[in-house]
Order: sequence, then C-alpha cells, then structure tokens
Amino acid sequence: MNRHNEQDKPAQVGEYDEGMQALLQIVWGDGFLSPGGAAEVARVLEGVDLRGRRVLDIGCGLGGIDVLLARDHHAGSVVGIDLEPGLVQRARERFAAAGLAGTIDAQVVVPGPFPFADGSFDVVFSKDSLVQIPDKRAIFAEVLRVLRPGGLLVMSDWLRGGEGAYSPQMLEFFRLEGITYNMASIGQSRAALEAAGFEDIQIRDRNEWYRALAVREHASLAGEWYPTLVERLGEERACHFVVNWRQLVIVLERGELRPAHLKARKP
Repeated sequence: MNRHNEQDKPAQVGEYDEGMQALLQIVWGDGFLSPGGAAEVARVLEGVDLRGRRVLDIGCGLGGIDVLLARDHHAGSVVGIDLEPGLVQRARERFAAAGLAGTIDAQVVVPGPFPFADGSFDVVFSKDSLVQIPDKRAIFAEVLRVLRPGGLLVMSDWLRGGEGAYSPQMLEFFRLEGITYNMASIGQSRAALEAAGFEDIQIRDRNEWYRALAVREHASLAGEWYPTLVERLGEERACHFVVNWRQLVIVLERGELRPAHLKARKP
C-alpha cells in the first residue's frame, strides 16, 4: 500500500514498523500481514499439492504463512525471503517456537536476483507482497529461473482495476497507507507472466470476498478493537488507522483495488 502514485518506486526497508505490525496482527491474526488467515492461504493453494516439495515464499513477513505451508500443507521445506531484517528475525523465532526450524528458514534479501541457483524450487509462493515490486516482468522472470521445469508459481496479490490515472480516492488511500504499492491490473499481470515465459496462467478476482470482509474489519476497528488499538498504538495512530481502513473500503467498493489469486506453470 503506497505513499506515492507512481509505479516505479521500490519498496523501502522499515515500512512495517512496530505499529504497523501490531495493527495488521490485530486485524488479520498473529503472524499475518495480509488478510484471510489459514482459510485464504488454503484457497490460494487450491489444487496444488505441496507434499514433500521445496517451496520459496517471497515476502515471508512474520512467518505465519510459512508455518502453515509446512505444518498444514506438508511442504518438504520452505525458504522465506524478505527485505526487512526485523521481520525475518521474528519469522525465525516463530519457526523455532513451532518446532519447525529444521524445515523452514527465512533469509534477508536485497532487491535484484534471488540468491538461489536455477531450478532450486518446486513451488514459488507469495501472499500479497509482489505489489511492492515495480518491474513485474523482471520479478516473474526471476521466479521462472529458480523454478524447476514444470514448477508452479502460486500467489495472491493486490491488483488494480483499470490502467489509467489513479482516482483522487485511490491517491488518498495511498497517502493514508504509507506503504509502497506498485500496482498492476489483471491484464497487465497476465501479460507480464506470459512475457516471462509462464504457461497455464489462471487469475481469480477476489474483490467481492475482501470487499465484504473489509467492511467488517473497519467496523471492528472503529468498535470492539478500538480500545486495543489505542492501548497498543496511542489515540492518534489508532484514529488514523480507522480512517485508513474506511478509505480501503471505499477503493474496494469502487473496484479500484482488486485482490486476486494467480497461478502459472513453468514449461
């Protein structure tokens, strides 16, 4: 989610500060920095068997999803990568506490090529993090490189409706969010996957699902969760996030923010 309206700004280290981490976990659950929890991860993975497979998770955050991939979906091994050292450290602590440190690892990376050999993974997974990367074709080409032949990209992301200038409502959402967004439409995402060399591309629009959920989230933030927000973040920032979430609902209802699931196969 983006403080700029341009689509060519890289994500910055340190955007997920303590307050942002606290907020998102109040709304989305312990260890999660994107919506839907275990149920939505399972929806993203529908039809994909991770048993015994080597998985790369791009944008692992606090590691809650990586625990699900290993524990609930039986991945053989999981490597999570993220730009933010603080998030990676907390993810590693989570893996150790879950008794999964031998199965899951997390690594700090820098923008650019992944530090993995060609064909290193059976599945590349990502949950709502590639939105922060400006060059979609380049990131998809890098994913293709580290996948073995026949390997799968399985992900969700924050896409946009349309491809023209952002509306004033979307720009206000970006201002309130303060986290980098480099948004692509469904059509642009499909084109970038095709240009990178992927086949069997499937994209499922999840706007309707999250639009309804975000309305309930906003009501809870303004109501039952508000005292916890104030206790954890202070009155000023708590109020800011309630306003921020109302703007999120607005751009979802306008169809300008379109969460989606994407799947594609390396030939």
